[in-house]
Amino acid sequence: MAIIGYARVSSIGQKLDVQLEKLQSQACEKIYQEKESATNTIKLPQLVACLDYVREGDSLVITKLDRLARSTLDLCNIAKRLEDKKVTLQVIDQNIDTSSSTGRLMFNMLATIAQFETEIRAERQTDGIKKAKANGVVFGRVKTLTPDQVAELKSKRQSGILIKYLMAEYKLSKKSIYNYLELAKEGEMV
Repeated sequence: MAIIGYARVSSIGQKLDVQLEKLQSQACEKIYQEKESATNTIKLPQLVACLDYVREGDSLVITKLDRLARSTLDLCNIAKRLEDKKVTLQVIDQNIDTSSSTGRLMFNMLATIAQFETEIRAERQTDGIKKAKANGVVFGRVKTLTPDQVAELKSKRQSGILIKYLMAEYKLSKKSIYNYLELAKEGEMV
């Protein structure tokens, strides 16, 4: 039975010192560490290596749940993977140990609360967007070209002017030029 640690910070400028100190106090035999954002746990190579390394009877120790995953789905998937491998999870700062029924209850409660908070935040955001639209707020980037300029752009392109020259003249990216030409074709801006 081994005690394995995992520490992560989101950016290069942050330090792992506090997490590493806490993990070392737990007598971790091996500590995986990385400086990466957890937007997608599949892209965290040290976490993937850690999850591959742990074996039946091992304990994975982290300092906080958010060091392991950003989304509830990822967190639950990792917990399921650990459970299938018969590996317990210990979260130091939140006093969670999934080797006990109380620890599993705490883990699931915190994961459920986090999911609830995410859903409430999304509902509030949707309500706020609806209200703003009702009050006349326009979302998205302001169009760089006026309808007259779009008609001119379309005319120039039809006369054979190359995209690279249109990009330079209008100070737009290739994608923006094509987007404007598509809008002009659909008659949305002209």
